[in-house]
Amino acid sequence: MYLNLSKTLFASCLMLGTLISISANSWLGVWMGLEINLLSSIPLMPNQKNILTTEASLKYFLIQAYASAILLFSIISSYIISSLTFQFNINFPFSTLISSALMLKMGAAPFHFWFPGTMEGLNWWNCFILMTWQKIAPMILLSYTIKMNLFFTLIIITCTIIGSLGGLNQTSLRKLMAYSSINHLGWMIAALMMGENLWIFYFSMYSFLSASIIFLFNCLNIFHINQNYPLMNNHPIIKFYFFIAFLSLGGLPPFLGFLPKWIVIQCLSETNQLFIITMMVMMTLITLFYYLRITFSAILLMYSNTKWNLHSPIDFNLFVKLSILASISTFGLALTTLVYFML
Repeated sequence: MYLNLSKTLFASCLMLGTLISISANSWLGVWMGLEINLLSSIPLMPNQKNILTTEASLKYFLIQAYASAILLFSIISSYIISSLTFQFNINFPFSTLISSALMLKMGAAPFHFWFPGTMEGLNWWNCFILMTWQKIAPMILLSYTIKMNLFFTLIIITCTIIGSLGGLNQTSLRKLMAYSSINHLGWMIAALMMGENLWIFYFSMYSFLSASIIFLFNCLNIFHINQNYPLMNNHPIIKFYFFIAFLSLGGLPPFLGFLPKWIVIQCLSETNQLFIITMMVMMTLITLFYYLRITFSAILLMYSNTKWNLHSPIDFNLFVKLSILASISTFGLALTTLVYFML
């Protein structure tokens, strides 16, 4: 297989930038790592066959550069004030500014305005990087400044509300996944409030389920909801596997995606955050509504097939991979609870 060496180099620098950020022992080192990550991600986005990728990469660069400027301003201001008091502390308003810059970088609401539009112009694997890897550094850095206060409570509630309501009228699957990501960000920030271990677990589950769905989207070249309807009518098992992963991502209880939500709800209830739990659960029900709407329409209704689509070849290796991913999504929750009770 032909390897694009320049893309391999940029992908390596992308990962290196994230690792520099999360292992830096100063805020200037953090900023430098984020800049390396940004400048490495831009060349991975454009595609000569799709002019929208150029617009998306430019939009992404401008927003990330703006967030980096706010972050650098906050850090330098904190250093200047600390030099007067001879003690380095990041206090209000600079802690709020740093948190806002980091949330703008990862696309959390209400700083999400760039995220769905950028996702719309990218291919599926770039969307996956944007939804998962690019959130690692900002989330870990956010854990340095996060506190159980009104600001973060409003951020969590706004993320869940916008992520839920924003996906209701979408026909583009990339925008649907973007709003789903914003909704999950609310849960991730709530998990981060409870502890980094809980966030790592939630993020791992979310990344696995997103990879399962994006793998199928990419293999079958699907970008809009109406492409799901006539798709794979002669391969109902694969269609069933695909929508199991979708419902699992939404957090429907019998599936694996419910497990991290369950643990977050339990941890929040132990600290009496009942209002946040109520809002998050109510808004997640709305996300489940539009996942179920797509699933019911695609499975229960019969759509006409064109002749050239009747014999669409499905690779056996693809079938095996989808079977494994779907079985993990379906039986993961049951297996984890079984192992827990056995221990």
